[in-house]
Amino acid sequence: MNGRTEEKGTGAVAAPEILLPAEGTDMAAWAVIACDQHTSDEAYWQALDEYVGDKPSTLRLMLPEIYLDKPGCGERVSKIAAAMREYRRRGVFRKLPKGYILVERSTAYSPRRTGVVLSVDLDAYSYEKKSAALIRATEATILERIPPRLQIREAASLEFPHAMLLYDDPQDEVLGPYKRAALQTVYDFDLNMGGGHVTGKFIPDDGALAAAFSRIERDGLLFMVGDGNHSLATAKAAWEKIKADLGEEERRGHPARYALCEAVNIYDEGIRFEAIHRIVKGVDAEKFAASLRPSGTARADVYVGGEKRPLGVSADVPEAVAGVDAAIARYLAQNGGTVDYIHGEEALAALTAADEHSVGIALPKMDKAQLFGLVKRGGSLPRKTFSMGESEEKRYYLEGKEIRVCD
Repeated sequence: MNGRTEEKGTGAVAAPEILLPAEGTDMAAWAVIACDQHTSDEAYWQALDEYVGDKPSTLRLMLPEIYLDKPGCGERVSKIAAAMREYRRRGVFRKLPKGYILVERSTAYSPRRTGVVLSVDLDAYSYEKKSAALIRATEATILERIPPRLQIREAASLEFPHAMLLYDDPQDEVLGPYKRAALQTVYDFDLNMGGGHVTGKFIPDDGALAAAFSRIERDGLLFMVGDGNHSLATAKAAWEKIKADLGEEERRGHPARYALCEAVNIYDEGIRFEAIHRIVKGVDAEKFAASLRPSGTARADVYVGGEKRPLGVSADVPEAVAGVDAAIARYLAQNGGTVDYIHGEEALAALTAADEHSVGIALPKMDKAQLFGLVKRGGSLPRKTFSMGESEEKRYYLEGKEIRVCD
């Protein structure tokens, strides 16, 4: 894998040289779920660690966010770049020719979700709340979350994405032809920890896919970031630092300019929007619950001790989310405590049943058809307004790409 990788795309899209594990690698151990999942469930990550053992795994190339503020975090970060170097030395990776991977994913919740792994130009992406960029954030970006991720990325020579982009293609013009084509299968296996099944098929780059994306661009907007916005924002921050020392020609094809993502049609049958719930910890549960005031005619639920109570919220979901977050922030500022984000109402109820000093707020879910219109009109939504499916459906780290010149 020596030599320089150059990626020059059409519009916002470029064809990467994707890295996959070498033939014979245990793929079920290799692929692991996104780092921002199960942030209140350390048992999940401990079980995954035991499952992976000493086998090559993307678990060694990422930092689960549950460990961000815990002792030993610095040591975990330093081990990531070391693991990348070791995997490269051992020949763990194989590099595909320039092209894309058509990804077919099935889970217990959805029989099929189809997307495509590609590179996007970070110069065409913005996480500002109101932006005219081709690639825009769907939610508010918390700038304080970028530095710890930037520390990891700046030491890394490779990236493994969990970011998922959404595009607006009601007629399935982009991927429809490839779903019916005879393509080479490059992986096909069951994901660990209940993640379902995933199949990847290689699409050689002939310019047609990038051109198809250019044709569906509308009003200067091509992609919305559905998952992994903070990871993409970190890639943007790293690229801004790198390009400051480069000439114009060097910038054009530098591998750090392009970030690997999976793009999925928002109309795909496997894309479902689910609510992201809040759990407030380290508080007087009854006092906090009593501080919440009804603010509309739609229903949310408050969980105390595993039992739910109704709470009126705005029928406008982003407005409901913003109102609940503001109420939480006010209470925590005056009384202390912490907030976390939970996928799945059953998990929320169970967590509050197990901890008498926690309160859960189950929020309503947003209609996915509203997304592009809402962001075009008002900019990015409140943070954690929606989730694309349940936790087990989140993207697994699997494909990789070089982001700097090889050692």
